[in-house]
Amino acid sequence: MNGILLVNKQENMTSRDVVNEVCKIFNTKKVGHTGTLDPMAKGVLVLALGTSLKIVNNITCLDKEYITKITLGIKTDTLDNTGKIISKEKINNIDVKQIDKVLNSFLGDYHMQVPLYSAVKVNGKKLYEYARNNIKVELPYKDVKIYEIERISDLIYENDKISFKFKCKVSKGTYIRSLINDIAKKLNTIGIMSELTRIKQGKFSIEDCYTLEDIKNGKYKLLNMKDVIDLPIIKITDDVYKKVKNGMKLENNYNYEEFCFEYNDNIIAIYKQEDNYVKPVRVFNTEI
Repeated sequence: MNGILLVNKQENMTSRDVVNEVCKIFNTKKVGHTGTLDPMAKGVLVLALGTSLKIVNNITCLDKEYITKITLGIKTDTLDNTGKIISKEKINNIDVKQIDKVLNSFLGDYHMQVPLYSAVKVNGKKLYEYARNNIKVELPYKDVKIYEIERISDLIYENDKISFKFKCKVSKGTYIRSLINDIAKKLNTIGIMSELTRIKQGKFSIEDCYTLEDIKNGKYKLLNMKDVIDLPIIKITDDVYKKVKNGMKLENNYNYEEFCFEYNDNIIAIYKQEDNYVKPVRVFNTEI
């Protein structure tokens, strides 16, 4: 079984849980996801099956869009509503104009601190392992990008807390929990992520995704590599195919930095420029 499967992940499941369920449904171990979603989060989870696992990196690097809810006036150790509460404070004098101004200030390049409860490695150990063992560690920073960010709800008043929802489009590797933590700081308060839905990854939208129940009942469609790879596609002859299937460098007669070769309606390789040649990045199904 080969192809790309678009799953609408539900809450209270890890991304690995979803992969395990799909492995059982298709009776295969060759399944992987292309970008982790927190257990509390729901929405687009793109899975690769079989030979399509070779293009996981091409899908992982795609931009992502989210709808999230921020709750101000509370802070947890995980920066979301699943963690241990470490502080609370009453919210005063925050209005929508101030919130919108702060949100807009995050547009563009963003130097983000990685959250403690994450799988990013420091000195060979995942950050959440430090957290679980109460070991102090200096959190790393990474450069990401916020392409769009917009408040999409009115303010919601809940006891001493204020919540609202916003939508954002971000680059690979952006932790929405960290973004929310920094938004709260700019509003001179504290806050957590209380809801998260990934609505898009690259060109894959939540409307095109299937629940696990759908998949179990056979109500799904597997996408092939031509549906997925967002690169120029060049059809090749038998002679070129023989060279490509063996991973050979070719003379650079192509006008693209990176592109795909197609043979008999199948994507067989991704190539990229190198000086006066093009060389293979990945070779896929070579036995047509």
